[in-house]
Amino acid sequence: MRILITGGAGFIGSHLCDRLLADGHTVIAMDNLITGNTDNIAHLAGDRRFSFIFHDVTQYIYVEGPLDAVLHFASPASPVDYLNYPIQTLKVGALGTHKALGLAKAKAARFLLASTSEVYGDPLVHPQTEDYWGNVNPIGPRGVYDEAKRFAEALTLAYQRTHGLETRIVRIFNTYGPRMRINDGRVVPNFIYQALHSQPLTVYGDGSQTRSFCYVSDLVEGVVRLLHSEEPEPVNIGNPAEMTILQFAETINRLTGNPAGIVRRPLPVDDPQQRRPDISKAQRVLGGWTPATPLEQGLASTVADFRQRLGLL
Repeated sequence: MRILITGGAGFIGSHLCDRLLADGHTVIAMDNLITGNTDNIAHLAGDRRFSFIFHDVTQYIYVEGPLDAVLHFASPASPVDYLNYPIQTLKVGALGTHKALGLAKAKAARFLLASTSEVYGDPLVHPQTEDYWGNVNPIGPRGVYDEAKRFAEALTLAYQRTHGLETRIVRIFNTYGPRMRINDGRVVPNFIYQALHSQPLTVYGDGSQTRSFCYVSDLVEGVVRLLHSEEPEPVNIGNPAEMTILQFAETINRLTGNPAGIVRRPLPVDDPQQRRPDISKAQRVLGGWTPATPLEQGLASTVADFRQRLGLL
């Protein structure tokens, strides 16, 4: 297959490039590098089946030649990013999705949208199933990301119903691994950075809020299976093993040998109290897919990657 990945220089996008190239496909990565980084794909420069296009997907997208699939992963994806780039976040979810869908329609390509667990907001249903409509504050500070992705899902299904476009939607839950931005602002890079600098880990609120953490290779496996599946409706991909933020902080401190402990700060506005995917649909429609990487194994790889990039080896 010849595949375009928007956001291909980002954390998840770059791992998708690796996987699809390893599977024998030709891959075009497209990114405007607002939050992506060419360091993530520099190792692919010598691969004749890989190319990179610097482009803002909110503008008309031109790709020469045929395409078999368009994977739309372009978007700021952390609270730090979408609070710094609120308008860009809304534009890439709306205009960027529109342009990417238009390209897929013109090329008769399958379209896969990277959506998010944030469409569920601060959920009143736990764990979250795909038929839950969510509890989102549309005008809160996080609303620019939540509503951008909710609109992107609606537009994707409108193209499916109106134009017969083959579409897939993955709702991504917390994912971690090598190549996460060090200043990403999310809990995994925050904790690892602080721990490696012997600083106390910043826990917001009382730390009882829960998250589940999926290693990036497990997520990519699920995305690839979804791309090749016949499932047109949204599918949760994530790890259902739930833990409190306080437990997670204690795990990071133990793995890194950080003696500095924990410091508490006020809880941010609209921060979800619970987040855990129900993955029964993914297991059913994606050939029994389930996360395979134990948390401590995945964290060890991630910590090693951070040590190298921070020059702390």
